Amino acid sequence: MSAGAHVGPFVRRRPTSAFWGAGALALWLCMPAQVVWAAGDPADSAAILFKVQAASRQLDYSGVLAYQQGTTMQSARLIHIVDGTGERERLEILDGAPREYQREDDSLQRLLIPDQKTIIIEPGRVDRFPGLLLGNAKNVGKHYQVKQLKVSSRIAGHVCTEFEVLPRDAYRYGYKLCVEPGTNLLLKTQTIDKRGGIVDQVAFSTLKLRDQVQVSQVVSPWDTKDWKVIKSQSKPVDVAKLGWRIFLPPGFESMTQVERPLKSGKAVKQLVYSDGLAAVSVFIETDVAGQGGHTPHKGAARTGAMNIYGAPVGDYWVTAIGEVPGNALSELVKRTEYVPLAATQ
Repeated sequence: MSAGAHVGPFVRRRPTSAFWGAGALALWLCMPAQVVWAAGDPADSAAILFKVQAASRQLDYSGVLAYQQGTTMQSARLIHIVDGTGERERLEILDGAPREYQREDDSLQRLLIPDQKTIIIEPGRVDRFPGLLLGNAKNVGKHYQVKQLKVSSRIAGHVCTEFEVLPRDAYRYGYKLCVEPGTNLLLKTQTIDKRGGIVDQVAFSTLKLRDQVQVSQVVSPWDTKDWKVIKSQSKPVDVAKLGWRIFLPPGFESMTQVERPLKSGKAVKQLVYSDGLAAVSVFIETDVAGQGGHTPHKGAARTGAMNIYGAPVGDYWVTAIGEVPGNALSELVKRTEYVPLAATQ
């Protein structure tokens, strides 16, 4: 089972496991935080978060991002423009082997792997930082409360206002956001656990806005004319009709249900669920332990904000991965049922 080897930590909500770690950022200064306004009404919370999401899609901006997870650090260069051709984005990974993501509007994204002269065509993603929301987020305010803090913070030379996004139950993490007040662009986000600790964070370390952005930077320097092109292969699937009863934490709704081929020739079903902010991927495959295939993950594990839990369910193996607390994933897997007879009813 592959948990999405091509997904990096700059994907704001990461339904699959990240392929690299995180990095420290110490560019912001702040005064002692004091709550001056709270959006307790779900509609108010959603309105604030939607403004941040809209800014990520409608503004021109470019800069270097830094991602921190523990003592590990990674960086990337992001260019995002909106013009007569629509929305265009280029994300260049600056550490390790060269990688580059290209996206136009909501269409497919291209992942360039220069050392292999390969292009991987994947479904487009709009949840990458500084994007914030996933899918249909209309009910996000029912599961999170947003509080504005009285604070004077600076990120990459830009003043920003801090917000706390507090979970209303134990099935999700909290977040701390720093938003540029003139544009509503998200400059920094931190994932916060139930003890108030920072699990991971991503922020701009340099940032240009609007007319400062050089449009030419969105064009890739790589000549890909003779590169190999690989298209992500998947087909839609309805697991409920196959007899699966997936237990979901409150507020999580289905975004995607597909079946993907594995190198072994078998297939894995990948289900993605989201509450509008957090996302969880569930992988269902034949229990391959001891059959010469890969060894599925058993039990719980954690890397930064990303948790994983795997266990057998009947003759299958179910693995849940997501940026949610570990108890949410273990409960999901343990309460998931496979009822073959239900598929014929």
